[in-house]
Amino acid sequence: MTGVFLELGQRPDEPGPPIHGTASYPADVAARLAADAAVIIARYPQPRSALLPLLHLTQSEDGCLTPAGIAFCARQLDLSPAEVTAVATFYSMYRRTPTGDYLVGVCTNTLCAIMGGDAILDTLQEHLGVDAGSTTADGKVTLEHIECNAACDYAPVVMVNWEFFDNQTPSTARDLVDALRAGELPKPTRGASLCTFRDTARVLAGLPAAAHEEDQSLPGDASLAGLRFAHRHDMAAPAPDSSGSEAVTTREGQSAGDDEAHAAESAKDEPAPGPSADVPAGASTPETDPKATDS
Repeated sequence: MTGVFLELGQRPDEPGPPIHGTASYPADVAARLAADAAVIIARYPQPRSALLPLLHLTQSEDGCLTPAGIAFCARQLDLSPAEVTAVATFYSMYRRTPTGDYLVGVCTNTLCAIMGGDAILDTLQEHLGVDAGSTTADGKVTLEHIECNAACDYAPVVMVNWEFFDNQTPSTARDLVDALRAGELPKPTRGASLCTFRDTARVLAGLPAAAHEEDQSLPGDASLAGLRFAHRHDMAAPAPDSSGSEAVTTREGQSAGDDEAHAAESAKDEPAPGPSADVPAGASTPETDPKATDS
């Protein structure tokens, strides 16, 4: 009888290397992270809801996911390491390999590719002497091919630690990485100021970072084009209580306003409506669905 050998571990088709690195934190590091974790966890009604920001916190310490970070999150939230790992490996913003000071991501999805994204990535790979997914020898830049950044109106887009550099060319992208490696911090086209990858992870965890300045920018011209068109043509979405039978309604008595008003409208921060206890319109109930039966 012939035996079959099965090697257990990461699936061959699973993206990214396994999580590896230091297994535990020194006592002083663990204590410092625990103090930060307590601040984060206190913001949530259920502790396990803090898992994503806690993963960013550990990434700010290690520069990537490590067994020490996974174990730390598990202890803080009373989860198993397997539960933490399952979440951590789902999201691409959690890195599995050490990351340089600046994560340079080049989008090559459809519109960016058409506008030159592929050429930018090829140029940077040759210029930096690394393949996508690798870090330069000086540890400054990690080059990454990334998926759509929802910034197609500024294609092709390069991101540095998740901040936008719009309308790039191979030449401007080369200048960008040269500046980063020289210790300069180019100003993003829009968004917050640049800081290191580890500081960025700390900001994403919801904690202050010394070199980080808040985003004070407003949406740019390309993002506002549709809104301005709607204002010029007296168009608006149906009112919340509308049946939705009409695609648009008119804005009687309203002027288009200036650009700052448009920008403020497109970026206004309002809470989403809470869940309703009512059965949604059209949903079946035991009274309306003859197939429904008592449980």
